[in-house]
Amino acid sequence: MNTGGRSLLITSATLLSLSVTAPAALAAPAPSTSPTATPPARMSAVGGERLGLPGTQVDLAPGVPVLPKDITARSWIVTDAESGEVLAAHNAHWRLPPASTLKMLFADTLLPRFPKQEKHKVVPSDLAGMGAGSSVVGIKEGHTYTVHDLWLGVFLRSGNDAVHTLAAMNHGVAQTVRDMQDHADELQARDTHVVSPDGYDEPGQLSSAYDLTLFARSGLQKKDFRDYCSTVSATFESGEIRNTNRLLSGDTDVPVYQGIAGVKNGNTTNAGATFTGVAERNGKVLLVTVMNPEKHEHNEVYKETAKLFDWGFQAAGKVSPVGELVPPKSALPSPGASAAAGRSSGTAGSSAKPVAGATTGSGYGGAGTAAAIAGGALVLLAGAAFLVNRRWPLPDLMRRRSRP
Repeated sequence: MNTGGRSLLITSATLLSLSVTAPAALAAPAPSTSPTATPPARMSAVGGERLGLPGTQVDLAPGVPVLPKDITARSWIVTDAESGEVLAAHNAHWRLPPASTLKMLFADTLLPRFPKQEKHKVVPSDLAGMGAGSSVVGIKEGHTYTVHDLWLGVFLRSGNDAVHTLAAMNHGVAQTVRDMQDHADELQARDTHVVSPDGYDEPGQLSSAYDLTLFARSGLQKKDFRDYCSTVSATFESGEIRNTNRLLSGDTDVPVYQGIAGVKNGNTTNAGATFTGVAERNGKVLLVTVMNPEKHEHNEVYKETAKLFDWGFQAAGKVSPVGELVPPKSALPSPGASAAAGRSSGTAGSSAKPVAGATTGSGYGGAGTAAAIAGGALVLLAGAAFLVNRRWPLPDLMRRRSRP
């Protein structure tokens, strides 16, 4: 099978800072399972108090470019994928229907469970329960597919039929929903309530721009996730499929975004258009999530994402962060280890202001995030951080292309 893609290589690194202690997470409002018409006056404080406030959060200062004025999304967030710093956000914790961006959590949860070359013959029950009008890649009963084929269907065509087939392999939809919710909880994605594994509109199915960014960042630690989400086109059965992420594959009114490397788009009646993207430029890697633009022009979610990427690359290194992406729970140091680290460094009495749900030593900086990935497992190191090492294809491979 031939595939065309761009790969974002994300590996682990540790920024040892053993003086860091682990504060208790600040209390957040009890989440509702119903979306609200306007952002609540008080939302989750995970990642920082300001992220729980409605409206736009950004620290403009001399030399910092102003935000684009024509961003109409109900919620969005711009983050540094390396440090986890939130450069700017708008209603970051507003709980909204996620559409197929929830498939990032599905993939992050299930990808490690099945070898890519494992084969599965589809039976009628595998495809039962899909919502009317679901996006599909064309899975057929009685046909046999490799797990690799199924993941191409998930990432490139957002195929709910591929999702349901993989869920059937994982002991069913109900078990998969439980697994996804458990993984969301592990990632401290407290705005997320999973009802269906494919992101289809269901009562109570909600997430947030902040949580979707956590899912993307976690998924991008996995090579297979990076490979699939950056694939532009592939052969599926006897035909070709192209990625519906228009910043990756392009469209008549949206050019391929310079440095784009994934991740996932979505669109449903209740959610509107949603999108999380990752891109690299001039040594910086950013994650941008946009949810439900009020402007309903063709490809508007991609246009607004591109504008926020442009702003983020201009503002990176100049703007003070307004929050941070928190680490998974299992990456937090134990209280005993943190206390010992504080005693050994003489900083047990530090008065640094904690970030909600995070480990921090000085404000919102990435050196305060305890998360490192090595050999596919989380390493518990106080002060460690995700580090994105870029390995990009030659410039001519960055242009839009399709391989037969």
